[in-house]
Amino acid sequence: QIQLEESGGDLVQAGGSLTLSCAAHGFTVEDYAIAWVRQAPGKEREVISCVGAGDDDPYYTDSMKGRFTVTRDIAKNTVDLQMNSLQPEDTAVYTCAAARGGTRLAILYYSAMDYWGKGTLVTVSS
Repeated sequence: QIQLEESGGDLVQAGGSLTLSCAAHGFTVEDYAIAWVRQAPGKEREVISCVGAGDDDPYYTDSMKGRFTVTRDIAKNTVDLQMNSLQPEDTAVYTCAAARGGTRLAILYYSAMDYWGKGTLVTVSS
């Protein structure tokens, strides 16, 4: 059964760092575009990044460049999201999604994603 499972969400102080992990079950992350999005309370879903199938050059939304880094770990079959200099406005549910054979731009069309995780909560206190 194909599943995505996020982990690593936590309460962190402003200025801190956190690494989230998206574990793939039932498929190999190398064969899929894997994306990270977030949704803050009362706000629209927001794209963070997407790494394409077989591609190591992730796409980042402009506002996410610099503080967020996505890394695909073939050995662990995960795609990790490293977040630095976190601020209260980064508080959100962070979710990963996968598209079989997708490119780094697959996440620009949510309907193109085949599978979604349930999300993990990140809370940044001031």
